[in-house]
Amino acid sequence: MPRYDYVFFDADNTLFDFDAAELRALNLTLEEYGYPADEATRGYYLAINRALWDAFDRGEAEKDFLVVERFAALQRELGGDHNPAEMNHFYLSRLAEGADLLPGAESLCRALAPHCTLAILTNGLSIAQRGRFSRSPLKEVIPYLFISGEMDCQKPQKIFFDKVLAALELDDPSRAVMVGDSLAADIQGAVNAGLDSIWYAPDGQDPAPDGPQPTYIARNFDDILSTLLK
Repeated sequence: MPRYDYVFFDADNTLFDFDAAELRALNLTLEEYGYPADEATRGYYLAINRALWDAFDRGEAEKDFLVVERFAALQRELGGDHNPAEMNHFYLSRLAEGADLLPGAESLCRALAPHCTLAILTNGLSIAQRGRFSRSPLKEVIPYLFISGEMDCQKPQKIFFDKVLAALELDDPSRAVMVGDSLAADIQGAVNAGLDSIWYAPDGQDPAPDGPQPTYIARNFDDILSTLLK
């Protein structure tokens, strides 16, 4: 018997192997624009990109600025005068092809689909997320995809979750649970919206005492499944 009627999944590093897709897209972009696709260059980009996304999650940066600034900042580090917006478009087009799933993600969703309504809630960019979702087998079992860039708000803002609940005509938040790997975006968002949550933390970490607290902690997909199908 399902514990919840609706299960909201984060996309990247919860169901999708974003790291694999990102690495492939980044290498292709660096090669296309004549930069070394080596560990040092990737390290520069990943540090810049992570800092910008963290600022976005805190509401301190706009997404339109973020996606261009990451390649502008990389060129300031490496030297170069390519159009950063064009670089970003090329990168996102390659990222959209990366439908890699984490091992066990498809099986988890197929096990849940007969019992719960599944949805993906992501702060990712529309061109990339819709492209990856459409290329993945998850489109067969997950009927809803909510993307922050299409909603003019993002996790962890309460309005993001309010819009999701309204779209699903779900008046009772206790019927839904948020599953994700980000304490700042997924778990804090669930707290803001009055939803239960499952923090997917396969690295064994525990939440900081002064941070958002999940309802449950899952170390693997079996933990998620056993929590949801009691």
